[in-house]
Amino acid sequence: MCGIAGIFDRTGFRDFDPDLLATMNQTQFHRGPDEGGQFLLPGVALAHRRLSIIDLSSGQQPMHSANGDITVVFNGEIYNFPDLTEQLKARGYQFRTHCDTEVILYAWQEWGEECVSHFRGMFAFAIYDHRQECLFLARDRLGIKPLYYAALADGSFIFGSELKVLKPYPGLSRKADYQAVEDYFALGYIPEPRTIFQAVRKLEPGHSLLLRKNQPLPKSREYWDVEFTGAAVGDISQWQEELVERMREAVRIRMVAEVPLGAFLSGGVDSSAVVAMMAQLSSDPVNTCAIGFDVKQFNETEFATMVAERYHTNHHEEVVSSDDFDLLDQLADLYDEPFADSSAIPTYRVCELAKKRVTVALSGDGGDENFAGYRRYRWHMNEEQLRTRIPYGIRRPLFGALGEIYPKLDWAPRVLRAKSTLQSLARDAVGAYMHTVSITTDDQRRRLFTAQMKSELQSYAAIENFHAHLERKPIEDPLSMIQYLDLKTYLPGDILTKVDRASMAHALEVRVPLLDHKFVEWIATLPSDVKLQGQEGKYVFKKALESHLPDDVLYRAKMGFGVPLANWFRGPLQERVRALLYSEVLIGSGLFSRYYIEHVVEQHIAGLREYSALIWALLMFDACARKLELEL
Repeated sequence: MCGIAGIFDRTGFRDFDPDLLATMNQTQFHRGPDEGGQFLLPGVALAHRRLSIIDLSSGQQPMHSANGDITVVFNGEIYNFPDLTEQLKARGYQFRTHCDTEVILYAWQEWGEECVSHFRGMFAFAIYDHRQECLFLARDRLGIKPLYYAALADGSFIFGSELKVLKPYPGLSRKADYQAVEDYFALGYIPEPRTIFQAVRKLEPGHSLLLRKNQPLPKSREYWDVEFTGAAVGDISQWQEELVERMREAVRIRMVAEVPLGAFLSGGVDSSAVVAMMAQLSSDPVNTCAIGFDVKQFNETEFATMVAERYHTNHHEEVVSSDDFDLLDQLADLYDEPFADSSAIPTYRVCELAKKRVTVALSGDGGDENFAGYRRYRWHMNEEQLRTRIPYGIRRPLFGALGEIYPKLDWAPRVLRAKSTLQSLARDAVGAYMHTVSITTDDQRRRLFTAQMKSELQSYAAIENFHAHLERKPIEDPLSMIQYLDLKTYLPGDILTKVDRASMAHALEVRVPLLDHKFVEWIATLPSDVKLQGQEGKYVFKKALESHLPDDVLYRAKMGFGVPLANWFRGPLQERVRALLYSEVLIGSGLFSRYYIEHVVEQHIAGLREYSALIWALLMFDACARKLELEL
């Protein structure tokens, strides 16, 4: 895995400072500690950090075409590069290496912008075509690899694998994007294409961007999207067989590496399924890694061990203290932008463990989004049955009023914690799902933000992210709709961001077979009722794996990858939480209500209310804003 960086003069042929380019590239040294390279011409500067995985001797970047007309910097893996190499050789192209980077050069030369539709893998790359004087950027279909960019007033265009890469460039504004702040405190992450900086954007998954000299900055072009049709031909037994074969093939092509390879094994269905396929495809024991906690309710290692023993893997476990909160400030450095998924801590630790033994690890990410595995899918579909039976004109006032008066019973059994359900039933399907996935309620953000902040937002609300996606692609099936929203927002913005930064911090490449785009496309053709059947999520996935995994792994309650935030904030982190009341970022900016933050802190510490998610979000925002020198 690697990091890329670059500068492009959209209006002329300036000479860029090689020391500036080197500084930008050095900020992502962790992404590629094996080698670094840069290339400068009047009007363009490209840089690369390399983590060597394939063709260790001759895959250096920036890489040039044989005639020197095209240059590429590339982060990722093109898994079908052997087939593409043969296709391109048949068309007369001569290859000098055995790596996937060179395939990108000649695919661009042969197919232009359409080259991306030929690639099967995870990638973010930039191509400079000397003849056409253009720069072409592309990001993989699901957003596994990141790509940030900014177009500056002086005509320069800068890009990099992480936000920190762009920060050294002179003249880059640190002004906050207030809509991104609303997104963050609603969702816990900043969804594409926004970043915390007004001036910087993320290239969206499945998009490309072509820049030409002396032309206006174009809009990015969407080259791929998933189609939820539910139109697969056959029956569930046939789909189970096909599912295993398709998954096995997605795993197989991700096992090619010239460095040690292994897998994460959490004990959940998804990672266990990947390990099962790897073991069946490998003649040697698979290297597996698991992180456990010293608190039983957060510990899944017994299930990971069960799978490891069944497949005789070379298994490694480490137990992490439930007070492993020392990473808080380090997370702000890793993620650049505010990022409130606390499972970044165990993710960091499992990547740290894996790197001790392997350079490439396969993960099970994507299984919940593909097969409707999250509990919130079941809750949403249960509520949807009521929404379809009771007209909105009745539901909104009735359940809205009940939701207002019903007490917030954080301490009670789930059956008595009905406030959130009542509030969801008062909304339409999109609003209800937004309410379900948000880390704060609309009312909490109204109380958190001052009048000044609300003025900056100009009535913007985070739900507009959902509406924007559904306006471009209306989806009638209610389960498919929320799966699609997760694939467009939560998956790239939270899950894949979390894994990319945590793995790259340790120079570890993580491959994601369940997000193979051909596999994703096929799953989207399956009917919704074989993904979520009654109260059983991942139904067809689990049925297909019954001969491969123990029932105790397949059908146990989902645990998740959490940390004990509530206890931290009432115990060892209590003073740090109280310090939020004096934060120059939060209180000094005038955008956040000191009165409400004090209410949240005191109520949580006293055990009267559960505000862990909001407090963690405040802590991470405060830390990141200070690191970024964010102008609020």
